[in-house]
Order: sequence, then structure tokens, then C-alpha cells
Amino acid sequence: MAKALPQFTCTACGATHRKWAGRCDACGGWNCIIEEAPLSAGPGPRTTKGRQITLSTLADSEAPPPRRTSGIAELDRVLGGGLVAASAILVGGDPGIGKSTLLLQAVAAFANSGLNCMYISGEEAAAQVRLRASRLGLAQAPVQLGAETNLRDILTTVDSERPDLVVIDSIQTMWLDSVDSAPGSVSQVRAAAHELVSFAKRRGVSVIIVGHVTKEGQIAGPRVVEHMVDTVLYFEGERGHQFRILRAVKNRFGPADEIGVFEMTGAGLAEVANPSALFLSERGTPAPGSVVFAGIEGTRPMLTEIQALVAPSPLGTPRRTVVGLDSARLSTILAVLEARCGIPFAGMDVFLNVAGGMRVHEPAADLAVACALLSAREDIALPADTVVFGEISLSGALRPVAQTENRLKEAQKLGFCAAIAPTLAKPSGVDEMSLRQMPDLAEVVGQIFGAG
Repeated sequence: MAKALPQFTCTACGATHRKWAGRCDACGGWNCIIEEAPLSAGPGPRTTKGRQITLSTLADSEAPPPRRTSGIAELDRVLGGGLVAASAILVGGDPGIGKSTLLLQAVAAFANSGLNCMYISGEEAAAQVRLRASRLGLAQAPVQLGAETNLRDILTTVDSERPDLVVIDSIQTMWLDSVDSAPGSVSQVRAAAHELVSFAKRRGVSVIIVGHVTKEGQIAGPRVVEHMVDTVLYFEGERGHQFRILRAVKNRFGPADEIGVFEMTGAGLAEVANPSALFLSERGTPAPGSVVFAGIEGTRPMLTEIQALVAPSPLGTPRRTVVGLDSARLSTILAVLEARCGIPFAGMDVFLNVAGGMRVHEPAADLAVACALLSAREDIALPADTVVFGEISLSGALRPVAQTENRLKEAQKLGFCAAIAPTLAKPSGVDEMSLRQMPDLAEVVGQIFGAG
């Protein structure tokens, strides 16, 4: 068998190189390339045949995997209805956002529901975890607690105790003695994740793994870790707001893009059953630049307030500041307003914000953003009982969006009586709402704001 060659890996981005260099060609970082011993030289030549695997057809019926609910409705929603046995879940989020608090509450809830649960902390001592549990009122939960970073010892303990659920906090602190590199390096994270996921599948143990994130918001380490696990969750939120969003970006056992909303309180994270009402609770008298967007997050309709401010700029290059939305999408909408509707924003600073710390990703927010910009520029406030949604094409036409009926029903439930949307067949069940259908953005500019 050929001898495995040494491998040089960038600790910043994970790119591999054939030889050492002072600067990484992939990310441009300096002094971040280290030599790592390969995990394996590959299988050697075999002289015997392998065993034949059992095959089935697509028509074979199989019962869905059983689930265990925690009693935390927002967490169970994001997991797709509950925890699946022998599943591997990766949770990422910014430092201090509340990952350890959320998982401690979750593991306590699962333990109280009858599961045998274990919490392994590699970042904090057991006394610190007990202090947090006492502050959250979880000290009496039947959770087995351990503080260890040696993955071999952890797996030996788990194999002996045979729990139903294990929380590993975090994967960047775990190390394998068979891998010759520091904890948190690319090889260690990849090897530790592979061992944990393989162990979970062999022993039927559910594993929740905490992962650090980079400054770009991605989970640190090789992206192959996200491919190994069954579910990838991101815990999002702004430090200045009390709301936290748990978002599923991958889920083999349920819908992706599902979200759960929590509120950070002195007693831990409290679930928010009706986030639309909470995000709009501080909305007072209608003001120019304020528009309510009827969006969809996963399978849940969600109403959020989009705020815009347009002011003359003293600078040669006007500022474009965006919080909670894609800045490239804002530039596109400004270009469409100027090219198709004759509304210039040159020489003006533009500030855009999604209230409550929410992040909006769907293109259905285009029309709400455009209305907020026009409202701020023309100093005209939209009626307080109106919601807006629709996608804007580069030609200025308004395109229909999915789940229109669910958006309107959620708005009607919260007391909204009117909606501005693209031209489409009026959905059933919302006859009491006044639906203003617009074919293109120029029609919105002329009829709603009298500009252009």
C-alpha cells in the first residue's frame, strides 16, 4: 500500500495545499497553513469479496421514524415534530447568543419527558453548567452532566451509560488522540464529527452538536460536517433585541427553513407562540417609511415591520445601510425605481431596517421595501391597517408569490383590513379584506404615492 503523503491545511478556511506556504491562496490569510497527518491512507487491497447488501424498491412502505417531543413547541416545530432516534443535529450561532442556554433547557425538557439524557461540556466546568441550570430553575432535571474534551473517553462513557440523547458543547473543543493536530483544527473537527455521527447511527443515540461560527456567520470548520449530520440549525438574533430565531437550514426528517421564535428573559429563553403580534406590538401611529410585510418563514406566516429612512446626503457617495435584509437586493430595488419609475435616489442616504431583529430572506419582501422607500422619500405614511407583499422583477413588473392566502389570513387575524399585492386571482377565505392588486411598480408609485 502506498504511503500517505502529508497534507497542509489552512486553519482559517480549510483549503488544502500540497506544500507549506506563508499565505493561503484561497482566503489570503497569512501564517495559517499547518501540516496535518492524514486520517487514513485508504483501504488496502482485498482478496475476498464483500457481502451482498439487501435492496428494496421505491414502492416499499416503511413507517415514519418515531419522534419524542420535548414540550417546547417552538423547538419541536423546528425539528420537524420532535426528536428522531439516532439522529445527529448540528446547532450553530454567534458567541453569547444563547446556544448553551437553549440546549440546557432542551435537554432538561427531554429528560423530564422520560428520555435518558447526557450533557457533555467541553468549554465550561461542571460547576458553571450547574450554576446556569440553577439560575434557569432546571437543577432538579434528571440530566447526567460531564465536562470532558477527550472524545475517546466520552464515547466510552456514552457506550456504557447508553443514553437516549447526548449534547456535545462544542465540537471545536473535542479532540481525538489518533489525529495529530490541535483541537478546533480542520482535521480534528472533521474526525470528531465523523466519530460522533457514526456512533449515533450504530448505537441508536441522538446527538446534538454545538458548532462555533466564523465572522461571516458560517459554522467554523469544514463544510463536510454539515453534510454528515441530519439537521443543521442556526440560532440567530441581534444583541440589542430580546428575540432569538432558531432556523432549520437542513432537515432530513422535516421541512427546511422552519423557524422557532424565542424571547430572552432573566429566566432563560421563553417561546413565543405568536411572533407576528410580538414583532408588531411596539408599532404605534403610522409614520412615513414604516410598512408591514406579510411574509412566510418555513410553514409559518409572519408579519414584520420594515422601516426606511431617506435623507439628503452631505457625502459624495451616499450611504446605504441595511439591517435584516440583503444589501444587494436593496441596490436592485433602488435601480428599478430609478430606471422604470423615474424616482431618483442619487444624493440621498438610505437606511433600511427590519424591526425586532428579524432577518428576511424571501423575495416577496421586494414590494414592501419599495413602498417603505417611497413612503420615506415622499413623506407619505401608508394606512396602519395595510400589509404589503410581492416580488419585483427587473422590468418593474410585480410577480405573484406563494402562499398568498396564508399571508392574508394571518394579517386578517391580527386586525389588518387591506393589502397591496401583485395582480392575481383573489384567494378564498379573505373576502372581508380589501385587496389592491397592482400589475407593476409604476402603478404602485402613481396610485399609492402620486409620484413619478
